[in-house]
Amino acid sequence: MTTPTGEKVPFYVAIAGNIGVGKTMVTDLIGERLGWDTYYEPVEDNPYLDDFYADMKRYSFHLQVFLLSKRFALQRRITESGRSVVQDRTIYEDTEIFARILYRRGMMSERDYRNYRDLFATMVGYLRPPDLILYMRAQPETILRRIEARGRDCEQKIDPDYVRELHESYEHWAERIPVIAPLHVVDTDRLDLKEDRAAQDELIEAIRRFSREKDARGAR
Repeated sequence: MTTPTGEKVPFYVAIAGNIGVGKTMVTDLIGERLGWDTYYEPVEDNPYLDDFYADMKRYSFHLQVFLLSKRFALQRRITESGRSVVQDRTIYEDTEIFARILYRRGMMSERDYRNYRDLFATMVGYLRPPDLILYMRAQPETILRRIEARGRDCEQKIDPDYVRELHESYEHWAERIPVIAPLHVVDTDRLDLKEDRAAQDELIEAIRRFSREKDARGAR
């Protein structure tokens, strides 16, 4: 993954997908197999998450602004690192998926939603987009089983209809992702990326192919 002059071309992969689809596990896998830096979604230190799942209407704007600020700072660090990286969840999902659904459900006021989108539009102009977005796809029933299995207390309160609505929104967003970055869809209903070595190899080779294509473009 170098140019003809020997200069390394950093590659930036972002993992997108519904709650519980396995983004963190795939981030770990790619980082370990390719030796890339890994960046994770701010879950454990999120001061709004428990409150949000208990009262979405009251805390939706607080949560979304917190996540936007954290992801903006994270993506700036990625850009400035000069290294190949893999990131668990993108800044774009916050606006295109989560905030949009909260607004549509009446969980975020129009004033807050417009303010949030204006803030996002200003911030994202300063960011380097990913070289590749991996969309981890799974049916809502699969997602709900995985949420139950991993046992995070705050997630046990999630409305199953909310998970289904997230899935539908991701499917629609996947049609628009190529405007931001190249897209590779990973069907996690079909592929067992946690245990199946062949499935892991298939994914890693797909990423290497995209990286080689970027190298070729950079060499011209």
